Amino acid sequence: MKIQDLLNKDVMLLDLQATTKEAVINEMITSLVDHGIVTDFDTFKKGIMNREAQTSTGLGGGIAMPHSKNDAVKEATVLFAKSNKGVDYEALDGEPVDLFFMIAAPDGANDTHLAALAELSQYLLKDGFADKLRQVKSPDDVINLFNETEEEKQEETKAAEPASDNQDFLVAVTACTTGIAHTYMAEEALKKQAAEMGVAIKVETNGASGIGNKLTADDIKRAKGVIVAADKAVEMDRFNGKPLISRPVADGIKKPEELINSILDDKAEVYLAANEGTAAESDQEKLSLGAAFYKHLMSGVSQMLPFVIGGGIMIAVSFLIDQFMGVPKESLSHLGNYHELAAIFNQIGNAAFGFMIPVFAAYIAYSIAEKPGLVAGFVAGSMATTGLAFNKVAFFEFGEKASQAKLVGVPSGFLGALVGGFLAGAVILVLKKALTFMPKSLEGIKSILLYPVFGVLITGFLMLFVNIPMSAINTGLYSFLDGLSGGSAVLLGLIVGGMMAIDMGGPFNKAAYVFGTSTLTASVLAKGGSVVMASVMAGGMVPPLAVFVATLLFKNKFTQEERDAGLTNIVMGLSFITEGAIPFGAADPARAIPSFMVGSALTGALVGLFSIKLMAPHGGIFVFLLTSNWLLYFVCIVIGAIVSGILFGYLRKAK
Repeated sequence: MKIQDLLNKDVMLLDLQATTKEAVINEMITSLVDHGIVTDFDTFKKGIMNREAQTSTGLGGGIAMPHSKNDAVKEATVLFAKSNKGVDYEALDGEPVDLFFMIAAPDGANDTHLAALAELSQYLLKDGFADKLRQVKSPDDVINLFNETEEEKQEETKAAEPASDNQDFLVAVTACTTGIAHTYMAEEALKKQAAEMGVAIKVETNGASGIGNKLTADDIKRAKGVIVAADKAVEMDRFNGKPLISRPVADGIKKPEELINSILDDKAEVYLAANEGTAAESDQEKLSLGAAFYKHLMSGVSQMLPFVIGGGIMIAVSFLIDQFMGVPKESLSHLGNYHELAAIFNQIGNAAFGFMIPVFAAYIAYSIAEKPGLVAGFVAGSMATTGLAFNKVAFFEFGEKASQAKLVGVPSGFLGALVGGFLAGAVILVLKKALTFMPKSLEGIKSILLYPVFGVLITGFLMLFVNIPMSAINTGLYSFLDGLSGGSAVLLGLIVGGMMAIDMGGPFNKAAYVFGTSTLTASVLAKGGSVVMASVMAGGMVPPLAVFVATLLFKNKFTQEERDAGLTNIVMGLSFITEGAIPFGAADPARAIPSFMVGSALTGALVGLFSIKLMAPHGGIFVFLLTSNWLLYFVCIVIGAIVSGILFGYLRKAK
């Protein structure tokens, strides 16, 4: 998504007359109402002011981003406004604000505000961009400035075109599980390193908004080699016959020079696609067992997340509707389904949730065995949901007892789908090996007949056995979590909160997040949310917010560029994008990471202590109302951020 798509020239205000915070907000909302973007002034303003009551959206540096997502908004819009005098907006740095971006998102547009915030942050971080905004004279100047900056980005992409026949040319693909931060950070790191080395490179991004800067067949043909920095499955067959190195997306951020040199020094193996009928392995396939497990797991998680987020928030909204409209005590067991409107939201959410586990298993299998693994993976995930399994007693009985039902229903849920996804992928790989004797002319028969039929049959039969032990483990785990209170909840919150800060988006972070989402699937309807999920999200919000606190309180220890990045991190932190703190963690890991872990663990422990539950798996401050106590939840996060920020700033060496 480009921010230019949301910027509306008609609603821009380039000479704000208001001189107070509330008056500025009123003036901007009036413009949105007058142009039909917002249908109800009071409703939208209430959303804006509720957000401001939590913490000021005056980020510092003269910039404010008030925002609200509610049903008074007809279409997603970003209003740009400029004050020639500056306004006391209660900004976090205490300085006047003169540049405003009011983000209006319709209710139900789950990702629009996050995408807009992230996109705006990228522009505002560029040197001199804010100063140029202060000089604009017309709405066209604003759009032109964004377009020019975008063109500068495209100019950087021209590095993809070799200046001469002698210049090395590489192609790369970056992708992370959420598609928000790591994807683009790896892209920038590879481009920057390639420019320093005099190498031309074109980088394709597989982000949350789709594929950007897509590689063409000609690009791949001309390239000396391919770099894949990804934590989820990407389209690989197109790279058949090219030298290729495949690593986690974190290596694209931290080790761009090593990746580029691997291609330049001819150290990369030639990638041979699976449908070439060869046993040759790619660099991706030679990953260690742990790295391979993580990569395939994250592929399933990344495809599952939209179903978890969309379905989870719809179900959570159904609870809020019933709570708002009131439910008699004797009908509390029907909370979320009592009123007709709530029941509609609940059913929509459950429909999305119903796809979640099959999609999770399917894309694990897809990551392992590519397209042939999808159908077997879907079957494995569906059987984990229904729990179809052999009756472990009747199956081994004969005679009169043989007439007993052989099949029972024991849902194995998330854990069963996890095992089933890997099982389905492995089955397809075995089938591929077993059918290599067939002539190449029958390749089509394999894909359209043999893989689906035998893959579904074998995977389905194996799941009849897998569901029994996995169901027992699943039931035991959730019974344990359901009984957590006091010291147990504090300890678990401390652990998962601290894990979110260890690598800020890496394996530990994602392991904690996956665990949190798995508890959410069983607790939203039964318990009104998950304490574990609440601890995970709170812990993940702390590191970026801690960076902001440190750069605000210890300015002499950070460069101007780092202080500017600190302002952006408050947006990242409030949006639950832990990756915003990665540059600071990578630059000074010995001081930054322990500092972040202390605050994140403390926050997770506090959330566990107060038994705060969360009904949504993502969204940061935008889903605080879906917690059992949003104010106390916010306080826990602030405490952790301040502790981490002060610790990081104190330990940091002055620049």
